[in-house]
Amino acid sequence: MNKTTHDFIIIGGGTAGLSAAVYACRANKSTLVLEREAFGGQIVDAPLVENYPAIGAISGAQFASDLFDQAERAGAVFKCEAVVGIKKDGDVFAVTTDRSQYTARAVIVAAGCEHRRLGIAGEDDLIGAGVSYCALCDGAFFKDKTVAVVGGGNAAITDALYLSGIAKLVYIIHRRDKYRAEPALIDRCKNLNSVRFVENAVVKELHGDGELTGVTVDVKGKAQEIELDALFVAIGQQPDNGAFGVELDESGYIIADECCRTSVKGIYAGGDCRRKSVRQLTTAAADGAIAVSTAIEEIF
Repeated sequence: MNKTTHDFIIIGGGTAGLSAAVYACRANKSTLVLEREAFGGQIVDAPLVENYPAIGAISGAQFASDLFDQAERAGAVFKCEAVVGIKKDGDVFAVTTDRSQYTARAVIVAAGCEHRRLGIAGEDDLIGAGVSYCALCDGAFFKDKTVAVVGGGNAAITDALYLSGIAKLVYIIHRRDKYRAEPALIDRCKNLNSVRFVENAVVKELHGDGELTGVTVDVKGKAQEIELDALFVAIGQQPDNGAFGVELDESGYIIADECCRTSVKGIYAGGDCRRKSVRQLTTAAADGAIAVSTAIEEIF
């Protein structure tokens, strides 16, 4: 067990967690950030960010890198460890990871979400062999190939736009004929000859033995086969909040009020892991700032 008690332990190294780290350190609070995978969060995968105030355009990777550097300069300490449990231990919280245990006076959960999967046969077997959840990571492997993106939100349409500059042909497979994505993004896709829309369609089967060769989609009750070299899944996210000991809603998101308080005094939540109506960089950064401010007012 690590004997040092921190003022803050922040679980998650995405936009909400790193923003919280900046605010906590600027308030002269000792801050430990725990991240189970890679610092930066899912925004790292975005080829272009154009909707963050005062920043005209920046890659997601650069945005995340700049924010990480800012938190590090402010004094935050970082460890790549997965949190497996939180318990109240007197006046502090004991946060147990897969490697150690740490204590803090306040905890901010900013654990983000995971990519939602299609949930069909063969999906797990074809991950890395034609099935991907990160166009930015894997798109370059399919230069001049035929690919498809599943989804109708900003992430899916942004992936399609990115892939249109690499692949020969990009299908957008969406279960409806209306999209959650920004109209400007949809219009960009419709103006590209290399992008085709397959609407009112659901992916039912994946084809390929060891490597994806195509899919079968159900289009209004009719089966349609599409030959593909890659399928990029962008159908949303799902939380993984079971280890934190706070109240969750029916979908597994942390229930937190507008001040980011959870059901446990001293544990706060921010970013995509908590129940909210808008999940954007701006709201994640705001949650990080609010969580720290609330904790300082109530605990320190």
